[in-house]
Amino acid sequence: MVSTAFLFPGQGSQAVGMGKSLAAAFPEARAVFQAADDALGDSLSRLCCDGPESELVLTRNTQPAILVTSIAAHAVWAARSGPAAFVAGHSLGEYSALVAAGSLSLGDAVRAVRARGTLMQEAVPAGTGAMAAVLGLDAEVVARVCAEAAGSEVVSPANYNSPEQTVIAGHASAVERASAKLKEAGAKRVVPLSVSAPFHCALMEPVKPRLADVLARCTVSAPRIPVVTNVEASPNADASRVVPLLLAQVSAPVRWVESVRALAAAGVTRVVELGAGKVLGGLVKRISKDIEVLNVEDPASLEKSLAAAGGR
Repeated sequence: MVSTAFLFPGQGSQAVGMGKSLAAAFPEARAVFQAADDALGDSLSRLCCDGPESELVLTRNTQPAILVTSIAAHAVWAARSGPAAFVAGHSLGEYSALVAAGSLSLGDAVRAVRARGTLMQEAVPAGTGAMAAVLGLDAEVVARVCAEAAGSEVVSPANYNSPEQTVIAGHASAVERASAKLKEAGAKRVVPLSVSAPFHCALMEPVKPRLADVLARCTVSAPRIPVVTNVEASPNADASRVVPLLLAQVSAPVRWVESVRALAAAGVTRVVELGAGKVLGGLVKRISKDIEVLNVEDPASLEKSLAAAGGR
């Protein structure tokens, strides 16, 4: 029997035009974009569909834009296919997963992630922090080398994305030191990332109390579908734990490898990535060869995935 999980992408998947064809073709998607515009009091939908890219890439815009595109894709898929046994999202995507699970309303979620993006951008002065993707080196080695390179600064694993890819984050100078040492330790490549802030490391600690104030204004319900969280890489369906886990996530690493393995261990045989791009599906393929990967980002991928899943 097929057991399905819905996956929701995080920052970095954005592209001008995302969600445009879904909104043009399906009333469910249009309704989601309209609801997000109403909640924010601006035209996020126009920014997603038409840009400009210079505005879309600002973290305060990127985060709600990716979320609304994901939920639009979810609305279209959910109307045409079976339910999920679990949901999960990468970083920002965890908020999308909570909306899909009925734990957060769309309005609360887009307002929360707009604030989250703004707070993250403001937490560290421009140029102070950095992130880099480490390719072809065991995650334990990456963590050890970061600890050795940190000195009095911060550098640590931020995203455990796949067995071959770990992203590090921290002070720019510490990331530079760690990058050199990681190459010496055998990394195939260390690629600096173009990001507005060093996410998921200790430099994000100042965000937490301010984000706590934002999340306190949200109505949180028990997830109807268990959410595999970034911080614990295990399913949560307890309403009282949603906000603490979202706050911990700000400065804790995204345990994506363990999250996918937890889904596989729970019997998941198919994942559907909902929203912009196919980044998470690519990571899933590197983590578990036994999970079928589908995605929905436009009408063509919807039709292809419905056919594969036997939906209507």
